[in-house]
Amino acid sequence: MTTSPPARARVYLETSVLSYLTAWPSRDVVRIAHQQITAEWWARRETFDLFVSDLVLDEISRGDAVAAERRIEVSAGLVVLTATTAAEELAASLLRAAALPPKAALDALHVAIAAVHGMHFLLTWNCAHIANAAMRPRIETVCRSGGYEPPIICTPEELQTWGKQ
Repeated sequence: MTTSPPARARVYLETSVLSYLTAWPSRDVVRIAHQQITAEWWARRETFDLFVSDLVLDEISRGDAVAAERRIEVSAGLVVLTATTAAEELAASLLRAAALPPKAALDALHVAIAAVHGMHFLLTWNCAHIANAAMRPRIETVCRSGGYEPPIICTPEELQTWGKQ
């Protein structure tokens, strides 16, 4: 039986959320929508306890220097979780069980870090591997088999109204 997260949920921000939040306005209508939804969610972020990982900080530091600086700036002050040995082992289990494909090893580590550190939610726009309805049941099974409650994997759009009911 899954319990409801507490009033102030712990949210792990995967790299794509910070990227959409700080990206230059896109011409693509779907990306524009994701950027807007992310900005709206960010505006009410104080209702959550937010976390990133050392992996997120490494990823947001890459690429265009100006864009990287914007991503680093918005992540300042967030609690940083580490990729512990337990998280690395869980990530390896996710890959062995084909919960995520081999090319998504870093995505598996994001999931594992969030699970090992007891996050209620993993917020992402990565719908190819992380917020993927076909993969979620396998991800959850592997996490539980490893002794961890999996985070609820969702997009900012899905978490936008959480706590407003």
